[in-house]
Formats: sequence, structure tokens, C-alpha cells
Amino acid sequence: MSSFLVNPLGKLSTPVFRLGLSASYRPGADTVRAAVDAGVNYFFYFGFDTHMTGPLREAIRGRREQVVLATGGYNWLLWQSNLRRTLEARLRQMRTDYIDVFHYLGVTRRKYWTPRVADELQAVRESGLVRGVSISTHDRTLAVELLQQNKLDAVMIRYNAAHRGAEQEIFPHLPATNPAIISFTATRWTRLMRPAKGLPKGARVPTAGQCYRFVMSNPNVHVCLSAPASRAQFEANLAEVRRGPLDEEEMAFVRGYGDAVYQQQKYFM
Repeated sequence: MSSFLVNPLGKLSTPVFRLGLSASYRPGADTVRAAVDAGVNYFFYFGFDTHMTGPLREAIRGRREQVVLATGGYNWLLWQSNLRRTLEARLRQMRTDYIDVFHYLGVTRRKYWTPRVADELQAVRESGLVRGVSISTHDRTLAVELLQQNKLDAVMIRYNAAHRGAEQEIFPHLPATNPAIISFTATRWTRLMRPAKGLPKGARVPTAGQCYRFVMSNPNVHVCLSAPASRAQFEANLAEVRRGPLDEEEMAFVRGYGDAVYQQQKYFM
């Protein structure tokens, strides 16, 4: 059963709280534990964010099937991960037998989806050590192609009030296999929460929570990743998303603000 706050994670089916947690801004182990206590169960971890390790080990102890662990290997400019080696390292780190969603991260352009990467990710998919594989990409056409070819079980995409192309280029074209859609940068790296050029001084600015509610108001998105820098930020975000979908007035405001931000810096992530 789906709702604004909880739904099945696409074809992987595990019920997830739709506000996921990343520790990109190092909110601390206490924040991770607070998220677990609040019902958050989709966690994206990098492997080097070790303050997540202890709380996540505690979270999966005795209830592994209720927690979704997402991680992955990287495409960083001239260096690419060995995906199987990265997977095995994450399994050891979390002391678990499987990862729920394993991403190949940083596929910003089609040229990074090479035959070697495709083969490695397929081998990971067939290993029995993951429940699903995914890529993180800005190339919407590539994402749709790979989903329609059933080469991925999920995809992680940029979607926010300033970058809404997925509404035309991805969501209407999702295959019946029901892949999981995970969104990131809901605040456009905080740009949606700062004054936009061209608007009157003192003009209203969206809150982080409104940015998350905007993303979560789209039923195609299974999980919206958040990256608070503190427990106070996490709790503020949580309180706001519990208000439910944006109403028509709020939606018009956030979309309009997103348009203003997009016009400032169209190509900034």
C-alpha cells in the first residue's frame, strides 16, 4: 500500500519511508540513529562516511529485511571503481550478506556507460549479493533506455523544482517492470533555499522541507534523498514532510522559484 510517506520500493517491493538519508554532510551518528528511530529505512552510504557504520549495523541487527542499504562504486574523472571489489568491501563494512541497491555512481554522460561497466554491473546483479543494480545519471535518455532494456532495477536521478526534465523525459516512459526511482539534490545543492537574482529583496524562499515535499509530491519518485548537516536539520525536514504533499498554492510557488533559479545557472548541478 502506497502513501505520501511510505511506499514499496518499486520492483524491489520493500516498504520504504520516502525521505531517505545520505550522510554527505556528516550529520553525525546521533542523527543517523534519530532517523532510524523516526522510521527512516533507506540509507545511502559511501563507505568512507564511517559515522554511519555503527548506527546502520545496529539498525539491521535482527531486522535486516526492513532496512534498505544503498551504496555503490564510482566514476571519478579518470578513475573507475572495480565494482565487485567495492561491493565486497561494503558487505564487510556493514557485516551483511547483501546490499539492497548497488549503484554505479557518476554516469553524468553516456560515454561513461562503457561495455566494461555494463558487464561489471551485470555480474554484480547476478552475484546474489545485491537485490538490485542502478546508475546515478544526469543523462535521462540513457536512463530510460537502460530501464526499458531491463538492464537496471533502479535509477538515481537529479529531480528538483529547478530541474524538472524527468517529468517529460523519464516518468512517462518508465517500463512496466516498475523500477525504483531515487532522486537526489532536491534542494539543488541548497541553491533553491537562497535568494534568487531578479526577485524582490526579501522575497519568500523555499525551505528544505518544501523542496523535499515537492519531489515527494510526484508519485513516480519512490525515495527522495536528504542530506542534513545536523540532527536539527534532519528533524526540521522530517517535520515538514510529514505535512504531506504540497497544495496547489505551494506547488505554484516552488515551481516558480525553481524557474527563477534555473534561469540563473542552467547548467549547475
